Amino acid sequence: MTIVLVHGNPETDALWGPLVDALGRDDVLRLSPPGFGAPLPEGFSATYLAYRDWLEDQLEGIDGPVDLVGHDFGGIHAINAVMHRPALVRSWVSDVLGVFDPNYEWHDLAQVWQTPGEGEQLIESFLGGTPEERATVYATAGMPMDVGTAIARGQGPEMGRAILRLYRSAGDGASGTRLGEGSAPAWSLTPGHRRHLRRIRRNSSSRRRSCRCAHRGPRRIGALVDGGGPRPWRRGSHPILG
Repeated sequence: MTIVLVHGNPETDALWGPLVDALGRDDVLRLSPPGFGAPLPEGFSATYLAYRDWLEDQLEGIDGPVDLVGHDFGGIHAINAVMHRPALVRSWVSDVLGVFDPNYEWHDLAQVWQTPGEGEQLIESFLGGTPEERATVYATAGMPMDVGTAIARGQGPEMGRAILRLYRSAGDGASGTRLGEGSAPAWSLTPGHRRHLRRIRRNSSSRRRSCRCAHRGPRRIGALVDGGGPRPWRRGSHPILG
């Protein structure tokens, strides 16, 4: 069995350090999407579909059952991959299920990144300053200083280009999301602060079902199973969560 961890934006695999230490296992693999702690290859389009295909290629090379964990945009890559090729994993967890609602509204930073000209200007300031200065900002949001510093040191112009291409492929800041649509076939984890759900308009039965799933079960964990309705998670029923 392999636990595969995929981080998001503007991160590197240093994000997972405390979790990997806590797990104390030798079957954990951290994958860095191109441009996010890994080189951005020439000719790589950095669209959300390109990242989906990249992740599928990575998963294909892993022997044995895979338990996939995605955070932030890494969670989007995970969902897109398992909706496209569900046989690649045994289970998956993502903390951004809400962005797949067709009426999801991108957060303020994303909407600027999706705007030509303004996005480039924001990236300069967003990734500007020294790594230590950026790490100090991350620390105000609760990130350990050593982790934030390691992440900041992995940031650079390639990450800036990848951010702009990725977010612009996923939406234009006004018309909602362009991300893949479909029923999530496995497990999903929604963060307690609901940052990615708070902007969803709950004016249809399908959207209400999606939002109810985020709140059902212990610790706000729910499941969507083979396109069916939400089912609460119970302790002992999942290979990673227990």
